[in-house]
Amino acid sequence: MGPEALAQVLRPLHEIFALASPPELLSGLDEPDDAAVWRLDAERAIVLTADFFPPVVDDPYHYGAIAAANSLSDVYAMGADPLFAINLVGFPDNLEPEILAEILRGGADKIRQAGAVIAGGHTVVDQEPKYGLAVLGIVHPDRILGKGGALPGDALLLTKPLGTGLITTAHKRGKVAEGDLAAAIESMEHLSRDASRILRSFAGDVHALTDVTGFGLAGHAHEMAHQSRVSLGFRWSDVPILPGSEKYARDGMLAGGLTRNEKYYTKWARFSGSLPLAARVILFDPQTSGGLLAAVAPEALDGVLAAFKRAGERVFRIGEVLDGAPGGIEVS
Repeated sequence: MGPEALAQVLRPLHEIFALASPPELLSGLDEPDDAAVWRLDAERAIVLTADFFPPVVDDPYHYGAIAAANSLSDVYAMGADPLFAINLVGFPDNLEPEILAEILRGGADKIRQAGAVIAGGHTVVDQEPKYGLAVLGIVHPDRILGKGGALPGDALLLTKPLGTGLITTAHKRGKVAEGDLAAAIESMEHLSRDASRILRSFAGDVHALTDVTGFGLAGHAHEMAHQSRVSLGFRWSDVPILPGSEKYARDGMLAGGLTRNEKYYTKWARFSGSLPLAARVILFDPQTSGGLLAAVAPEALDGVLAAFKRAGERVFRIGEVLDGAPGGIEVS
């Protein structure tokens, strides 16, 4: 569902719960973040999220692994560790059960890699396969990393390249190069666990954190900028992209969500006239299991980059936080 339609359908929930939010609910509908957070006591808060979607690749095992990595991403974006997950499945009754078994195996392997467990799930008959998970994690209430809090001068870091929407759309249309698809699958299956842990180790210097998924870099950056009451500035030459992304953008391999993202978020975005058309497309491209976007204090930047290098984790400095109109996105 696009951001504009989502805002409309959530409006009644805001009205129902506007005066009923208990103090234990640290993240909910009022200032929506990547996951809901409920404080249990002074030392513990639980983090809960859910995500599912139709297949983005043909191989059932890889589809399951990608969906699980995507579901876990919201927990990592809050600075939390996952504890357990439950499967959410829609599956046609005219497909072989072995296909679903492979989807669930892919998801289970990724959950195990995260150090969590599958504790159950729910399955319904659906015309198109859909799979994802509800994931519960835990975090100290004082160590939650949310979207708000970015400060002017902060460096903006991204932990995965963009372009998964374009590549998977090209795959669905039979237009993708095998190597490009393999690179996208590798990126989508990669957990944000270690990136999250590195950023958490710099407590106080990571001012804001979110993950880049269905609303694209531009959409999720707007959310961070809006909640932080700042603008974000990106340098297109520093934005990492997956192999083939620019070609697929030029060829019109546009996911449906891309058009919805552009329509809704354009009002907050300013693009330099010298940018290629593909840049605008890629920045609005909806991502599946995308990377983390972090706002890091400039004095801690060298240490953060060094920690990523030691861990063998990719990270890219793509811009800065600006003292501009709240929610604004500038791309040069």
